[in-house]
Amino acid sequence: MAKLEQVQALTFDLFGTILDLGGSLTPFIDDMLREKGSDTTAEQFWQQWRYRQRLEQFQDTIMMLGHGGYLETVRRAFVYVLALNKIEMSKEEVQTFLACWQELSPFPEVRAGLEKLGARYKLVGLSNGDPAFLDHLAKNRIQWNFDDVISVTTMGAFKPHPAVYRRAAQILGLEVGECMMVSANSFDVVGARACGLRGAYVNRYDLPYEDSPYRADVTVANFTELAEAIA
Repeated sequence: MAKLEQVQALTFDLFGTILDLGGSLTPFIDDMLREKGSDTTAEQFWQQWRYRQRLEQFQDTIMMLGHGGYLETVRRAFVYVLALNKIEMSKEEVQTFLACWQELSPFPEVRAGLEKLGARYKLVGLSNGDPAFLDHLAKNRIQWNFDDVISVTTMGAFKPHPAVYRRAAQILGLEVGECMMVSANSFDVVGARACGLRGAYVNRYDLPYEDSPYRADVTVANFTELAEAIA
């Protein structure tokens, strides 16, 4: 595609795009629910948790009371969903359980896709995660040496705040149009496209795209298809 010829760097969302959140966390959730005697399924709890965490992130940015950090939104959302399902846990139990986020694993085709894409592009993590957490995930869980890993902590706001995408391009020494945001979250692709980045929507979950004029340049189901489309 002619409009992608100038792209030099791919900026990847990590949570849900590279890392399989549901697949990694539902076994831990299932054990917790059985221990607490809840009839909520792990899949239901996870969907509620993920949805609430996104609201926590948006609220964190909109209220402008200071950037709370990714793992704090994870914690707040978890506490909310516990209450929603009438499950009681102490603060200590919550902190112990949330260690499961350190065990996130990538989708199985990710590394092979990155290998192919890395032959043509600079590969960069651009994530809502906290810096030390991202370093752990990249080194120990994804086991990939990215050209850079950029945390939104630098900008003090969660994606899709425009500062995230514009500052990331600046950090990389590139024009926004020389970067392509790769994400399984369509709001993330829309946010990047609205700032002038190109966008690849990895539609892992067969979800509709946002009702927006800022369309993805490429839509694929996984990293195998992504590499075939743009490498």
